[in-house]
Amino acid sequence: MSKETLSTSVKEIPKIKLGLQDKYEEEKQINVGSVKEPLHPDNIGTDTVDELPEPAGYRILVLPFTPREKTKGGILFSQESLDKARIATTCGYVLKMGDLAYKDQDKFGEPWCKKGDWVIFARYAGSRLPIEGGEVRILNDDEVLGTVKDPESLLHLI
Repeated sequence: MSKETLSTSVKEIPKIKLGLQDKYEEEKQINVGSVKEPLHPDNIGTDTVDELPEPAGYRILVLPFTPREKTKGGILFSQESLDKARIATTCGYVLKMGDLAYKDQDKFGEPWCKKGDWVIFARYAGSRLPIEGGEVRILNDDEVLGTVKDPESLLHLI
């Protein structure tokens, strides 16, 4: 046997190259700056609100509640379960109100909600408008079922 065929030869053994891992790391570096947080009343600016459509007549523009991505104990929710929770949400933040919302004195004695309130509505109420970072809904003024101070408090009671 010659010395070249032994495993202790001086020839270098090529290192293992993980192609997929390199690709994922490249994509992660590219997408680091482009990842947007889901819209929430705390991180939505007046510029963003101004770009959203104006509700016409008796309609209200509502930003649905976005659940937290992590529990207090540190457990992360999957993206699929977060998407299901966003779709099934029945609570939202009033961003804008149409000029005729709650103006009918025969139907409404006083307004049921105002801009900046958290409101409760039916699961399939309103029209869904997908926007960057989430979605908004346009509801009729009579589709509001009630108001709530903190939407997260509802999740703990259910």
